[in-house]
Amino acid sequence: MPISKDFERRLSTSLRPIVDHYGTPFHLYDEKGVRETGAALKEAFSGFEGFREYFAVKALPNPEIMHIMRSMGFGLDCSSIAELQLSRKVGARGEEIMFTSNNTSRVEFEAAEAEGGSILNLDDISLIDKVPRMPELICFRYNPGGRRTGNDIIGNPIEAKYGVSHNQLLDAYRRAQARGARRFGLHTMLASNELDYSYMVETTRMLLEVVEWLSESLDITFEFINIGGGLGIPYRPDQTPLDIHAMAQEIGAEFDRFRSRYGYAPRLYMESGRFMTGPHGVLVTRAINRKVIYRTYVGMDACMSALMRPGMYGAYHHIDVLGKEAVQETVDVVGSLCENNDKFAIQRALPKIEAEDILYIHDTGAHGHAMGFNYNGKVRPKELLLRSDGTVGLIRREETLDDYFATLEFEPDRMVL
Repeated sequence: MPISKDFERRLSTSLRPIVDHYGTPFHLYDEKGVRETGAALKEAFSGFEGFREYFAVKALPNPEIMHIMRSMGFGLDCSSIAELQLSRKVGARGEEIMFTSNNTSRVEFEAAEAEGGSILNLDDISLIDKVPRMPELICFRYNPGGRRTGNDIIGNPIEAKYGVSHNQLLDAYRRAQARGARRFGLHTMLASNELDYSYMVETTRMLLEVVEWLSESLDITFEFINIGGGLGIPYRPDQTPLDIHAMAQEIGAEFDRFRSRYGYAPRLYMESGRFMTGPHGVLVTRAINRKVIYRTYVGMDACMSALMRPGMYGAYHHIDVLGKEAVQETVDVVGSLCENNDKFAIQRALPKIEAEDILYIHDTGAHGHAMGFNYNGKVRPKELLLRSDGTVGLIRREETLDDYFATLEFEPDRMVL
C-alpha cells in the first residue's frame, strides 16, 4: 500500500500541469496526507496525558513541513546544528526540541543550549563531562545490547554505535545528578521502518522496567520515556500498514501496570519521521532515454542523488507511469550517475515507457531529498508542496551549478611550514 488512493487520485488530474509549470525532476509533498496522519497519531494516543510526537527533522528538513508539524502541536527531534537552526527558525524553543546526536562536539552542545535550549538526549556516558553546562532536564539514549531488532537498518544493538550500554546507565544518571541534573527522561531507538507494532510495545515494556530500576536505585522520578521512531510504512502494495490503534492500546496497558504500582506514569514521547511524511511524497521524473542491450533500461532525468534508498539499501519504491496502467514490459529504471547501483527499480514490470513519459516514485516524503548528494556534480531537485487548499507552492528551489561551485570561491589561505 504505497501512497494513498486519495493522493493518487489528485495526482492523476494535477500532475501534468504541475510538470508543465515547474519542469522535472522534483519532490512533491501532500499537506492533506501529512495532516491526516498527524491527526490519526494524536487520536490513537489521546488517552496518554502529555503525549508528544517529536518529528524527526532528518526525515524531511524543510521549514514548510516543520511549520505543519508545529501547527499540530508536535515537537522537533534534531541531531545537528543545522536541524537546530531550522527548528528555531520555525519558532521551536526549549522542551519543544529534543537534541539527539552522537559523537557530539562542544560546538554542537553550545548550539543545543542556545536560544532557549532543548532537551539534551546524551548518546554516550563520556559526554557528561563534555557538556559545558549540565541542564536541569537530562535524558540518555539507552542501548540494551543483545535484543531482537526490527531490521538491518538499525542492526544488532551490540554492533550499533548508538547509546549508553546497560552496565553504564546507572552511573550515567548518577554522574548527571552530580553535575546538577534534577529532571530525567529515558530514550531508546531500536527499530527502523517496523510494521510489527508489538516491537514498540516490547520497547515500551523494557523502558518502563529500566525506569523502575533506576528510580529505585537513585531515588529519582522520570518525567518521560521516549520510544524513538521506527514506525514503518508499507512501501510494497502487498504490505499491511502499521496498526497504531492496537499499538496504543497495548502500550497503554503497560502504562496502566506501571501506574498501579507507583501511583504515576511518565509521559510518552516518540520521534517518528518516516511514518509522518514518507507516504505523502513522490519523486516526479521524466523519461529521457531507452537503452536495449542485455536488458532494457529506461533512463530518467532524476538519479540516485535525489533518492538514495534503492541504491543504498536495495529498498523498494513503487513506481507509476502517468496516464498508463497496463503492464507491458520488464525494465530497469535508472539515473545517469557513473555508478551501477544508480537504479530506482530493477527488473520491474511496468507499462511501456517512452521518452517524455512522466513517472512518479512513491513514498519519497522521508529520507528522499534529505539524503541527497552531489556526486558527479549532480544538483538536487526542487521541492513542492501540494497544499490542503489545492494550490501548489515551491518550498525549496533546485540547486544550481553556482551553488555547487560556491565553496570554490574563497580568500586564499596558505601557510608556510
